Amino acid sequence: MDQPTSAAPGHAPAPTPVPSASEPAPGGSTGPGARPGVRLGPVAMVVAGGLSVQFGSALAVTIMPSTGAAGVVALRLAAAAVILLVVCRPRVRGYARADWWTVVAFGLAMAGMNGFFYQALDRIPLGVAVTLEVLGPLALSVFASRRAMSVVWAALALGGVALLGGGGFGRLDPVGAACALAAGGCWAAYILFSARTGRRFPQADGLALAMAVAALFSLPFGLAGAGGRLLEPRTVVLGVAVALMSSVLPYTLELLALRRLPAATFAVLMSLEPAIAAVAGFLVLRQALSVTDALAIALVIGASMGAVRSQTRHRARERSASVAPSRAKPSQK
Repeated sequence: MDQPTSAAPGHAPAPTPVPSASEPAPGGSTGPGARPGVRLGPVAMVVAGGLSVQFGSALAVTIMPSTGAAGVVALRLAAAAVILLVVCRPRVRGYARADWWTVVAFGLAMAGMNGFFYQALDRIPLGVAVTLEVLGPLALSVFASRRAMSVVWAALALGGVALLGGGGFGRLDPVGAACALAAGGCWAAYILFSARTGRRFPQADGLALAMAVAALFSLPFGLAGAGGRLLEPRTVVLGVAVALMSSVLPYTLELLALRRLPAATFAVLMSLEPAIAAVAGFLVLRQALSVTDALAIALVIGASMGAVRSQTRHRARERSASVAPSRAKPSQK
């Protein structure tokens, strides 16, 4: 997951420079002289966001029997959009067309990530779904690096996936596994466009506008599947709680953290999502994992962290090699 905030092959690059995985995001302070609070603050934001989103997802599963997966997504995104638009009151004038395309892409990625993910949750356990989902950002890192070591991390992740499938995904429900993988592709796009949106729009304005795009895209599917059941008082209350826990709080924390945190550190922290999801699934949904499933999740987490750290070291060595000759060159008078 080393490349989530950089333009991947096939995507138009952002007009402003994008930090590499070993560089701090704009506005960050991560050098030797940075204060500990500056470094730990964004880390705490990402960890808190991960806990919130996974326990919110577990809560969402409890209302699926009455609304269906599409209904949960529509309710969650609509409630989150209303909350963010009221709180942020984003400015809509003064932006270029490229800025609006970024917001629309961010919103569509968010809608796809949520839609596919909840379809997966309707069929497979939470911890397993997140483990498959995290392969999206990991694949982006592996394909972009073009280094031999990346093949090792990819093989480790695939080994974890093979363990989850138990030799075949019939045990998991193939549709649920496919939806989780599709959510992973949207997750990679979400991280990419989240960083771009954070640089183009002040505070959480871009997030609020993107959430509105995601809600407008998802509402027709939710209404078609659940209809008037979306307006039942209990469903509305739980939907608002899910929106706060799984959308408003984590997305805001991640957007703010990406402005101050090196992309590689962010990616390592996001790699812990499967473990958090497994704990949330066990505590809230009583979804116990077997030893094999736990080992599979550990392999995918290890592959994600390894891919990030190896890329970061490689880039640091390249930077040191390029700086050393210039320092050794004698000055000319």
